Amino acid sequence: MLNEWKVPGYGQLLSKKSTNKFVKLIRLAALWFSLLLQNAVLANEFLESLEFRHGMAFYHDLKYPTDFQHFEYVNPEAPKGGTFVSATQVNFNSLAPSGDFGTAPPGAFWHTHDRLIERAGDEASAFYGMLADGIAVTDDRMTLVFRIHPKARWHDGVNVSSKDVAFTIAFQKSEIEGRIFYAFIESVEEIDDRHVALHLQERLKLGDIITLQWMPILPAHYWSKYDPAQVTMQIPIGSGPYRIGAAEQGRYVEYERVENYWGRDIPTARGRYNFNVLRYEVYRDAIVVREAVRKGLIDAWTEDDFRYWDTAYDTPALEKGWLKKIRRNYGIEVGMRRIITFNLRRTKFQDRRIRRALTLAMDFEWWNQKLQFGYGERAHSYWQGTELSAIGLPSDDEIRLLDEYRDQLPPELFDHPFRFSEVETEAQHRTNMERARALMVEAGWTIQDGLLKSEAGEHLEIEFLSQNLEDKRLLLPYFKQLEQLGITARIRLTDSSQYINRLREFEFDAMVRDSTILMPPILELKSFFHTEAAITPASRNPGGISHPVIDILVEKAILAETKQDVVAACRALDRVLLWEYFQLPLDAVSRPRTVHWDKFSRPDFEPEIWPPFPDGWWSDSEKAARIDLLN
Repeated sequence: MLNEWKVPGYGQLLSKKSTNKFVKLIRLAALWFSLLLQNAVLANEFLESLEFRHGMAFYHDLKYPTDFQHFEYVNPEAPKGGTFVSATQVNFNSLAPSGDFGTAPPGAFWHTHDRLIERAGDEASAFYGMLADGIAVTDDRMTLVFRIHPKARWHDGVNVSSKDVAFTIAFQKSEIEGRIFYAFIESVEEIDDRHVALHLQERLKLGDIITLQWMPILPAHYWSKYDPAQVTMQIPIGSGPYRIGAAEQGRYVEYERVENYWGRDIPTARGRYNFNVLRYEVYRDAIVVREAVRKGLIDAWTEDDFRYWDTAYDTPALEKGWLKKIRRNYGIEVGMRRIITFNLRRTKFQDRRIRRALTLAMDFEWWNQKLQFGYGERAHSYWQGTELSAIGLPSDDEIRLLDEYRDQLPPELFDHPFRFSEVETEAQHRTNMERARALMVEAGWTIQDGLLKSEAGEHLEIEFLSQNLEDKRLLLPYFKQLEQLGITARIRLTDSSQYINRLREFEFDAMVRDSTILMPPILELKSFFHTEAAITPASRNPGGISHPVIDILVEKAILAETKQDVVAACRALDRVLLWEYFQLPLDAVSRPRTVHWDKFSRPDFEPEIWPPFPDGWWSDSEKAARIDLLN
C-alpha cells in the first residue's frame, strides 16, 4: 500500500557518526534522490495497475458511456445570460466553509466549488467525474484513487491538485459532523499532483461515494493562509461555475457566472449553469416573500406552507399564465417533512409506553385538514414511498437480521404490520385517547387534581424548543389533546443563537424539526440514528436515539455490498424506529411546490431523482417580454 512505503536504512544512516559532514550530506542527498526515483517508479507501477473509469455505479451498470457529452436531462444548447432571483430565510453570517460556528448563505460552496464527482439525476446510484476525470478502485476495495482533470483550475488560475483534496478531507474530519461522515477514510495519499489515494477503514461502499459527492474541494493555497473554521465575510476563491460577486449579511448574496470556468465543456457541466447571475435575497418572514413573488421581485419560490399554495398567488398574472405553479421532481429527498422529536435523555421519555401515548394523542387527520388543507400525507415510514419502507410483516431477510435480538425489541414488531392510527371520526379519536390514558397508567402515571403525575408526584410537563413562530400554530391543537391527558405543554421561543446553544447542550424536552433524508439513506443513517451521533452536539440526532439493535442495523446497512442487503437492513431499521416510537412523525415529504414567473425555459425531460434546478433552466427573452406588459 502507498501508505506503507518505507525508507530503507534511513534511520541507520542518521545514527552514524561521520567526521566528514560534507560527505555525509552528499550521501544523504544521493539517497534521497534515489528514494524519490524509486518512489516515482512505484507510483507509476501502482497507477498503471489501476483501471481508471469516467464514473462508477453501485447495484447497476452506468447509463452513460465513456464518451458521453452531457446528461439527457439538460439542454446542451441552452443560452447563457440573465438573472435568477430567489429568496432565502437563512440569515447567514459567514463565507467560511466551517458549519460548526457560522452559517453560510445558500449555494455558497455548491455554486462556487466543484466536487470530485457528480451524481446523475436519472440513475439510482451512479456518479461521474467532475474535478476527477478518472476514478479507480483497488481489487481489495480498500483504496479509492481519483485522477484530477488536467484543466481544473481555481479562479485565481492555480491548478487544482491532490494537495487540495488532502487538505479538504483533513478539514472536514475536524468538523463535528465531519468526524462521523468521513470516518471511513483512514488516510489520504498524494501520489503526485494529479493523483490522490483515499485509504479506507473498510471496503468501499455506496455511502462513502455519496459522502464524497457532497464534498466541495477547498483550495489549500488559499485556506492555509486563513482559518477555515473562523467566521468571516471575506469572499473566498473557488473552482466552480460561479464566484461570489457580492454578499451582505442579512440582505443578499450574489453569484456571478465565471466566463472562463475551466469545466464548462465537461460532460457533467454542459447545458448547466446558464444564468449570468444567481441572487438570493434574505427575507426573515415568509409572508413578505410571498408578496415579493407577487410583485415580481422574486423569480421563484418553493412554497412549504400548504395554506398558501391555493390562495396566496391568485393574481391576474396567474390567470394570464405569466405566473406558474408547478410540482417539481425531487426523489433524492424522502422521509418525513416534519417530525416531533422527544429528548430521550429525559427520564419522562424513556418509557416506550409514554412515547406511544403521546403519539396516540396526535389527531393527524384533523391537524392535516385544518392546518394543511388536506395536502399533507401521514408519514408511516422513515423513507416513505420507497422500496426501503417497512410495509406489512417482516420479510425473511428482515427476520434473519432481527431474530437474535427479540428480547430487545417490542414483540408486536414481529407479528403486526406497523401503521399509525388513522382518525376519521370523533369516536376513533376518543378510543385513541382512552388507549393513551391506559398506557400512562400502566407506566405508573395517574391523574391527580386534573394533572398527570408519577408515583413520586412529578407532574408531566413538556416544553417545546422553537425559533419559529410557525411552530406555535402547528403545536397548539396538539397541546389541547395533551391537556386532556393531564399533560402541560408549552413553547419556549428563542433566537437562533440560544436555540443552537440549547441543542448543543441537549437542554430541551421536545421540538418540531425537519427530518428529510437523502436517498439512498446510507450516507445519513449514522448521523440520524446511531448512538455515536446521540452523544455528539449539533448532530442530526438531537433526540438522542440510542439503541443497540439500531446501531447494529445502521452498521449493516452502511456496510452492505448488495442491494438486497441494503433493502433488508433499511426495512428492519425502519420497523424498529417506528415500533419504538422514538419520534412522532407528522407529514411525509412530497414533491416540491414551486411558484415561478414564466420567463424561463427548462428541458422537457425532468429526471425523477435529482433534476438540476435552477442550474438546468435558462432565461427566455420572448417569455420575459410578455410579462413586461404587466408593468
